[in-house]
Amino acid sequence: MIKNTAFKLPIILGLALSSLTSASIYAELLAHKDLTSAISLSIADTAVSTCKANGINISVTVVGRSGEILVQVRGDNTGPHTMENSMRKAYTARTFRSPSGDTEARLKNDPAFALIHLNNIIANRGGLPIKFGDETIGGVGASGAPSGDKDEACVKAGIDKVANLLN
Repeated sequence: MIKNTAFKLPIILGLALSSLTSASIYAELLAHKDLTSAISLSIADTAVSTCKANGINISVTVVGRSGEILVQVRGDNTGPHTMENSMRKAYTARTFRSPSGDTEARLKNDPAFALIHLNNIIANRGGLPIKFGDETIGGVGASGAPSGDKDEACVKAGIDKVANLLN
């Protein structure tokens, strides 16, 4: 047994700090919402159907919180590039938490915008972030319409279809 109290104080402080540190680890766990496969499928199906009803064939990609592909649909009679473009638009919208068209405007204002060189980033309209309240939990992108605003309108219809689940 240690009789000198000068040695006891550091031991007591060390034990106290280690118990506080281990307790704070559990207090820092994150809780968040993620897109389900059913919600992702509904967004993609609605986007494809909306464009098809307007005589436009598109491909659609829905990505999750980490930019991973959750659903990808190649529309009837779409070009092979539409799969990649739809994924890049969805990824860009998720990454920057804003419509992929905003990246296009940002690049025009700042031609040296360095983030445009990251993998899967694209400066084209047609991708929108998917939000749960104010939190961005995914993105959806479309490609195949004659213009990015038409792609964007179709993915917006997909998000609007599930809006009641994203509040």
